[in-house]
Amino acid sequence: MKIKNLIKAAVRSLTKNKMRSFLTMLGIIIGVASVIAMIAIGQGSKTSIQAQISTLGTNVLMIWPQASSTGGVRMEAGSSQKMTLEDVKIIETRCQSVKYITPQTRTSGQLVAGNVNWRTSVYGVYPNYFEIRNLKLSSGTVFSLADERSAAKVCVVGQTIVNELFGENADPIGSYIRINKIPFQIVAIAERKGQNQFGQDQDDMVIAPFSTVQKRMQAITYVQSMLASAQSEALIPVASQEITEVLKAKHNLGPSEDPDFTIRTQTDIAAMATSTSSIMTVLLATIASISLLVGGIGIMNIMLVSVTERTREIGIRMSVGARGRDVLMQFLIEALMISLLGGLIGIFLGMIVSQIIASVLSWPVTITSQSILMSFLFSSAIGIFFGWYPARKAARLNPIDALRYE
Repeated sequence: MKIKNLIKAAVRSLTKNKMRSFLTMLGIIIGVASVIAMIAIGQGSKTSIQAQISTLGTNVLMIWPQASSTGGVRMEAGSSQKMTLEDVKIIETRCQSVKYITPQTRTSGQLVAGNVNWRTSVYGVYPNYFEIRNLKLSSGTVFSLADERSAAKVCVVGQTIVNELFGENADPIGSYIRINKIPFQIVAIAERKGQNQFGQDQDDMVIAPFSTVQKRMQAITYVQSMLASAQSEALIPVASQEITEVLKAKHNLGPSEDPDFTIRTQTDIAAMATSTSSIMTVLLATIASISLLVGGIGIMNIMLVSVTERTREIGIRMSVGARGRDVLMQFLIEALMISLLGGLIGIFLGMIVSQIIASVLSWPVTITSQSILMSFLFSSAIGIFFGWYPARKAARLNPIDALRYE
């Protein structure tokens, strides 16, 4: 028989029992829709994480001192006081792959404006911090190097600080606030960034000159951490290697000795975050794929029933010249059509479910062509795999025994 005739026969057989055909497809529909939705959620999460990590800045490298030891007891990471401004200067002058570098120090402060107060984090940095972090201003201008050298009491605030201390749509440029009883003048407002991937409000902060925070607020002489930016994304590994070599030499450490500092790059953070997201995506897709296998078993079960019901029909076809492979192809095409049609419906249902999840739960979803193609091919493979046994059973029937079957 020609393939065209086999397809027509398969369509007639499926439309004859519409409800049974639909119920047989249901497992494939649910399975494909689940796979599409789960992969969309996983991919959306990965995209969201990458977007959040990009808010860290451009080609960023973070340098922390190692943990210190007190009386044989290891303290928390970054507690060492060995990192100084000399380390910043030597990296700035000797590391050719480093475009910008700034020391960082952080403390908490109670902010007061009039009769309103608010507690937040205060960061001490150089002016180039805004270039490294790609942090834009909605109004005002960044404090200058002259402000840094003189430990001027000026600051840049986030939008959350403006809302809490001055109210919505206020313009506090030039106004003074007290941070731990020290008066600071607001010179700029940072552009709104929202929450990061850890749920932290990136607009709830005060940024001031490094020397001001270090000397006037903390009264320390060391650097808590450093933030650097490579000349380009391709030079991030080179910059990391240069910083490692320069700091080890500065700290009198041999080439084989472990460094007394830690370097983390934006690439490292992105790789760790997307790796976790990828594992979750695979896990969700694997769980969803189980329903596809269940749907395949349903196809095999119904096809076996169909073979039993149509045994006399098979005998008649064979007695008038149909070969075993014609019967095999007919039943295999029926199973394939069930799985393909179920797969197509499942793809559309999965896309609809993904959009519902995005709109109702505000969860980021990303539907990719790869996930659609994979689901379509998988549903086809399910139809062929689970339809093969019933089709082969029908093809091996003895015509005489089939004609006698009641």
